[in-house]
Amino acid sequence: MSLTRPLPSAFAASLFAFAAMPGSAQDIASYAVTTDVKLTTDQRTRGVSDSLNGPGAKLSVQLAHESGLVGLAEFATVSKKQFLDGAGVGVTLAGGYRFGNPDGWHYGLGLAAEMFPGAKFQAPHGFDMETGTPTDLRSTRFDSAFAVLEIGYGALEGRVMNVISKTYRGIDTGGVCGTMLSLMPDPTRALECYGRGDHDSRGSWLFDLGYKHALTPTTTLNLHAGYQRIANFSEANFSDYSIGITHKHWGFNWTAEWMTTRTRVRELYMAMDGDRPRATDGNRFVLSVSRSF
Repeated sequence: MSLTRPLPSAFAASLFAFAAMPGSAQDIASYAVTTDVKLTTDQRTRGVSDSLNGPGAKLSVQLAHESGLVGLAEFATVSKKQFLDGAGVGVTLAGGYRFGNPDGWHYGLGLAAEMFPGAKFQAPHGFDMETGTPTDLRSTRFDSAFAVLEIGYGALEGRVMNVISKTYRGIDTGGVCGTMLSLMPDPTRALECYGRGDHDSRGSWLFDLGYKHALTPTTTLNLHAGYQRIANFSEANFSDYSIGITHKHWGFNWTAEWMTTRTRVRELYMAMDGDRPRATDGNRFVLSVSRSF
């Protein structure tokens, strides 16, 4: 039996670090709106490709009010082979409140939603051990919702996200156990997964730590480390790391990054390209160019 399956990767790490809070004495307007357009050789979220290791694009509209209120609307291209039956786009909407000193301790609280219009998959949520057949075939969507806490000091940004939706990027018994049953040559771990019962991934935790250091007035060193702890499915836990350089020239930001992930069950981060499974969690050198308006 061929099982369609999700790619349980992770959500974009930066929701509220996108805009500096306006300074009260220097701003004429009470708010700032920034639009960013980005092209990249690989559309990655927390080190895992959303574009099946191919190029992608992202449009972000960011709002910061002098009161501390912030908002984000973001649209990114994703692979239809990973986000099955979808429109090939990921939409992120976020809003919250930031306070504190941007050059010292600062904080943020907010809510965010990540949606993949039309994207869903079908997989069995049970397994009959007596007959040796999967059961309870159901559909699961990839959409997720989060509560977000940010704590930073200067250029150091820490972020914690808790999944408040039923599932995180489609991670549930059908997505995890079904994927392992479909792709792993030894079914033992998949059967153990089904043996734990039917579960979702509400309550999962995503942790991120980022640091930016100005090497020159136009060049910045970017460092990132992240970890995701998935409720009920430790198989989907992983850590990710990246190091990159951003250089501003001709009004564009040119970035080169080395990204790496440490997954526990790699099959959960594979996607079917025709009849061939392709890993999306491998080490990757990613180039991107962006411009703000």
